[in-house]
Amino acid sequence: MNATNASHTVAAQFHSELSSVKIPPRPAALASIEAEMRSRAPNFSAMAKLISVDVGISASLLKVANSAYFGYSGNVRSVSEALQILGLNAVATSIAALSLRRVFAHVPNLERYWDSSARVALLSGWLVTQLDFPYRKIKPEEAYTFGLFRDCGIPVLMSMYADYFDILEAANAEEEQPFTTVESEAMDIDHAIVGGSLAKEWHLPIEFQAAIELHHDTDAIRGLSSHIAPDISRYFIAIAQLAEYLYQRLSGLNKTREWPKLGEVCLDVLGIQEADTDELFQAAQSQQVHTQPEF
Repeated sequence: MNATNASHTVAAQFHSELSSVKIPPRPAALASIEAEMRSRAPNFSAMAKLISVDVGISASLLKVANSAYFGYSGNVRSVSEALQILGLNAVATSIAALSLRRVFAHVPNLERYWDSSARVALLSGWLVTQLDFPYRKIKPEEAYTFGLFRDCGIPVLMSMYADYFDILEAANAEEEQPFTTVESEAMDIDHAIVGGSLAKEWHLPIEFQAAIELHHDTDAIRGLSSHIAPDISRYFIAIAQLAEYLYQRLSGLNKTREWPKLGEVCLDVLGIQEADTDELFQAAQSQQVHTQPEF
């Protein structure tokens, strides 16, 4: 079998398996907000009322908006203000991320996943305040939201496959093969593909969709893959991977083998050196970034 046929066979297997994966529907609140966003003159007051109906989501959104690492520390006191300051797209994606945990609240063995995702998200948002980007200025709340969503395929698969926890443990321990290869060899699908599908179903920004689907693909991160979307997707991937690496060093928990496989290319995308990660580690440690409250 030549390389092209082999590639088509793998793609067909993934498509077949993905069709059986139960991607949760987009929360109704997101559909309502998007409908308002698409109008010629979005009504911020109407959207604020839509969001405020859900006390849990509104409280979490205000916590996000008031994070010291986003620069608004304590100044955002209402959903309306959050809409004005963060912007419609940031609020919509933040609400999507905040809804994710609720959708999978019934799935066991996800406590470590939720906690790790929240800490990586916080560190991702903080890193944006520490780094310069040649493409365009990335907002801390964008990196924060991507950090929450990057591995959203994991709870989907955890809810469907009884043995997925064991597969996940094996992928975390793998030192050479890509994380997603371990998953696909075990069940013909991986969490990045599933996460990308969820991102599309929930109408997340195209940059997020690509970054979620390709965050374990070294060629895509390098910009060598024809599948990668805007350059900003590569920055989101690199920021979140560095954030995960720093979190593991800071906490001593949730060790994976991804940094040795992806670290060099991520640092290249960010335009920094390995030595710079030590300075970032010390700064994050002194500021206790990873110990801040969860969303």
